[in-house]
Amino acid sequence: MPVLLPPALEQFLDLLRCPMCRTRLHPDRGALRCPAGHTFDIARHGYVSLLTGTRATSGDDADMARARDRFLSTGRYEPIRQAVARLAADTVPEQGAVVDVGCGTGYYLAGVLDQRPGARGLGLDTSVRALRSAARAHERAAAATWDVFRPFPLADGVADVVLDVFAPRNPSEFHRVLRPTGRLVVVRPTGRHLAELRGQVPAMVTIDPAKEQRLHQALAPFFEAADTEQVEYATSLTRLEALDLVGMTPSARHLNRADLDDDGLLPHQVTVSLLATAYRPRGNGLRTERGLEGDRGLEGRPAGGSA
Repeated sequence: MPVLLPPALEQFLDLLRCPMCRTRLHPDRGALRCPAGHTFDIARHGYVSLLTGTRATSGDDADMARARDRFLSTGRYEPIRQAVARLAADTVPEQGAVVDVGCGTGYYLAGVLDQRPGARGLGLDTSVRALRSAARAHERAAAATWDVFRPFPLADGVADVVLDVFAPRNPSEFHRVLRPTGRLVVVRPTGRHLAELRGQVPAMVTIDPAKEQRLHQALAPFFEAADTEQVEYATSLTRLEALDLVGMTPSARHLNRADLDDDGLLPHQVTVSLLATAYRPRGNGLRTERGLEGDRGLEGRPAGGSA
């Protein structure tokens, strides 16, 4: 039996474009199809598979996605979600469109949509396991497989807000899909973020000290900063929460669970420290490959996801 078209995905069809020929997509027996016949299956979990022809090797695996779901459900990162929603709220009109690039499980996208009852959202990520959660994160959030480093499957100038939370960046594509009055919201860690974990757990991925400089260089041809919030606070952790916090980051790929069996290794409290900036598009952003920038720090995920 064909999968029914999720209502949230149906609401986004006028903005989506075929990633192969850039024409509009329409529903057809459990899939999306363009006039040229390119077909993209809708998974029974509710997301659409637009990333075809190659298998993504990055993004959350099943264990990482489960760890992310569990940790974010504790509310330890709720202040981050609130900061993202505040920066986006003034820009998203009542019927606006929000695109979350590297959306992970959809936690931050859902927070923005909660603040704008008439807005619709789309989460893009390479991880099909994370997208299973993203497709259920909010009744007005659609989800699709996509790689941030490729031209987005969206028409020009259709997004009111693009979210990039602990994820890789493609400034030229952010600029292309945003309306001239839109905003790009970028969240990235400071050097103090989770310092206790990095100080005690071997093989934790470090934060590049030149991150801010690289971010400025990559975004400057396309965007200018409009507003920045610094979010920093200490939060306590149970042992299981600390394990999930490690397990949802790229560090999970470098650590053996046995390495964390020492009860004294995981801290009982960590510092959460990040910068969240809303950027306005420049009028003549340069669409060049120089704009591509990956974020592979402690919280970033290569080619497609959020912390």
